[in-house]
Amino acid sequence: NLAVNASITLERPLIIKGEPGTGKTMLAFEVADALGKDLITWHVKSSTTAQQGLYEYDAVSRLRDSQLGDERVSNISNYIEKGKLWDAFESKKQVVLLIDEIDKADIEFPNDLL
Repeated sequence: NLAVNASITLERPLIIKGEPGTGKTMLAFEVADALGKDLITWHVKSSTTAQQGLYEYDAVSRLRDSQLGDERVSNISNYIEKGKLWDAFESKKQVVLLIDEIDKADIEFPNDLL
């Protein structure tokens, strides 16, 4: 409880570490609910990069569309998929962002987020 309150007061991220099934994910849901904020959940895996949290660019689809003469190809935004970090940054109101299973990601992943 103290850590959650300190995080809210200082407007700093809160990192919760613990064994599977100890309620880390549930804590994020409860905090979001208690504060009346939307919860954005980003499930990461071993191949997830921090950049994917911002966006992913689909170069293969753009190349295919260019070969087929699709007029969408002239606008690169048609091939950018926003990530969960982008959604959180773009939100008009403050949100709770849960980066779930961060321990499964590459060892440099947390540093890349900074």
